[in-house]
Amino acid sequence: MNNSNVINLHNTQNDNKSAGLNAIIRSSLSQFLNELDGENPGNIYDLVMQQVEEPLLELIMQHVEGNQSKAAECLGINRGTLRKKLKTYKLIK
Repeated sequence: MNNSNVINLHNTQNDNKSAGLNAIIRSSLSQFLNELDGENPGNIYDLVMQQVEEPLLELIMQHVEGNQSKAAECLGINRGTLRKKLKTYKLIK
């Protein structure tokens, strides 16, 4: 079997998952903006990032069974940054 075919198939699967996640996020954000009813909520970027980051960290830590090095690698951040974020959300002491 040609390895390049396997890699291409894998990338296609990831692209499909990413597209699905993107659609869910777009739908949720659209609903949020519609519910504002003309009100200006202020700093939407920080609001969204805070809402997404904590559950993302929790789920990744569960996925890697608490291994911070693996979690940092999955997230594409360094371990020190991960630890700081975990402390921010009181996910570690």
